[in-house]
Amino acid sequence: MKKVYIETMGCQMNKSDTERMLGMLSAFNYEETSEPKEADLLMVNTCSIRQLSEDKAFSLIGTWGKWKQSRPDLVIGVCGCVAQQKADTIFKRAPYVNFVLGTHKIYSLPEILKQVEKGEKVCECTETNATEDGQAKNYGIKRVKSMNAWINITEGCNNFCTYCIVPYTRGRERSRRPEIILKEAKDALDAGFKEITLLGQNVDSYGKDFTDINYRLSNLLSDLNSMEGKFRIRFVTSYPTDITDELIETARSLDKVCEYFHIPMQSGSSEVLKKMNRRYDRETYAKIVKKVRDMIPDVTITSDFIAGFPGETEEQFEETLTAIDEFALDYSNVAAYSPREKTVAARWVDKYIPEDVKAERFQRLNRKVQENCLKSNLKYVGRDMEVLVESFYLRKGKHINTGKTRNNKTVHIPGDSDLTGKFVNVRITGAKTWYLQGMLHETEK
Repeated sequence: MKKVYIETMGCQMNKSDTERMLGMLSAFNYEETSEPKEADLLMVNTCSIRQLSEDKAFSLIGTWGKWKQSRPDLVIGVCGCVAQQKADTIFKRAPYVNFVLGTHKIYSLPEILKQVEKGEKVCECTETNATEDGQAKNYGIKRVKSMNAWINITEGCNNFCTYCIVPYTRGRERSRRPEIILKEAKDALDAGFKEITLLGQNVDSYGKDFTDINYRLSNLLSDLNSMEGKFRIRFVTSYPTDITDELIETARSLDKVCEYFHIPMQSGSSEVLKKMNRRYDRETYAKIVKKVRDMIPDVTITSDFIAGFPGETEEQFEETLTAIDEFALDYSNVAAYSPREKTVAARWVDKYIPEDVKAERFQRLNRKVQENCLKSNLKYVGRDMEVLVESFYLRKGKHINTGKTRNNKTVHIPGDSDLTGKFVNVRITGAKTWYLQGMLHETEK
C-alpha cells in the first residue's frame, strides 16, 4: 500500500473533510501515516481564516518542495480554503505542487489522483450547488479515533460578515440531506463513538434551503435522539438571531442533546457589530443568552471575539470585556483582527488598529476569558456530574482519566483503571482555569 500524510489546519469542518478524504484514499490502497517523510502522497488541508494560518500552509508546502527534489515521484496536494481561494497563487509560488483541490469538490480526489498518475497537473476549484456529488455514497469515512464523531450538516454561509472569508471559500449555505446525516451518525455509533457533533458555519439555518421537505435542525436532533444506545449529541456553531424558541425547547427536552451552546458575539459594542454586518446588537444578544440560560439549567455558553477590528475605539473594546462579564460567558475563542482578501473590512486600511495596540487588546481579552473560565468552573465544585471519559494517561507518575461533562467541561479524574469510553459519575473536588478536578463517585467504585 502507498502511504498518505494529511496536515489539517483550522476548524472542525476541515477535520471532517480530512476524514472523508482519508476514507476515499483507503479505497485506493492508501494507508495513513503520521510520519510525513514516509508518505508517497502529502496533502495539506488549509485554513484561510487568518493570515498566520495561510502563511503556515505555504511554509509547509515549501518544506515538502525541498523533499521532492530528491524524491521526484512524491505527490503533493493542496486542499481546503486557501486552495479554493488562491489556486493560481499556489501553482506560481510552488510549481512542484501536483494538484489543488477546493472545498466544493473533495469527492473528486480519486479522479484527480488518476490524472496525476498520468503526469498531469490538476486544479479542481469549481463551485457547485451541492454539498456532495454522487460519488459520496461510494466511500467510507476514516474517522480519527476518539469518542466524538464530527458530522457536517451544512456547508458555507450567507451572512457575509465584513471580516469573514468563509462565504468566499466555502460558498453559500447548503444543507446535507437528513438521510445521509442519519446514516453517518448510525455508522459512527455502530463503530463505537459515544458522541455526535453536528457541524456548520451556521448550524441553526439547517434545512432552510430544502424545497421539497420541511425539515430543520430541531427535526434532525429529534431523529438522532431516537436512535438506540447511550450517546450524546452536540451542535456548533449557532448564529445568535437564528436560535429559535423551538430549537431551545428541543435541546432542553431531548435527553441526549447536551446543555451546550456556542454563540459567537464577536464584539460587545453595538456600533462595532453593525460595522461587522452582524444582524444583532448588544441588547439583542443579551436577550438570546438570557433565554437560553432561563430555559436550560446548567447550560454552558461559549463565544468568539475579535480584538482590534478596524476603527474599534478603546471604549468599544472595553464593551467587549464587560460583555464577557455581563453574560457570564463560560469560555470564548479570541483572535486579533486579520484582514482577509475579498472581505469588505480588508479595504478599510485607514481604520486599521496599530499592531501594538491590537496585540495589547488581544492579551487583555485573553486574561478576561481566563478569569471568567475560572469563575464558571468554580460553580461546579461539590457537584456530582456525569463524565464521558475520552483518554487515560500517565502524568507526573499518576494515572489520569480525562473526559467531558454534558455541558462540555473538561474533568481530570485520578485512578489506575482505564475508563476510556465509559460514562461515569464524578464528584467535582476542585477547579482550575481550564478544567475541573474530580473523583469517582462512591457508586462507581
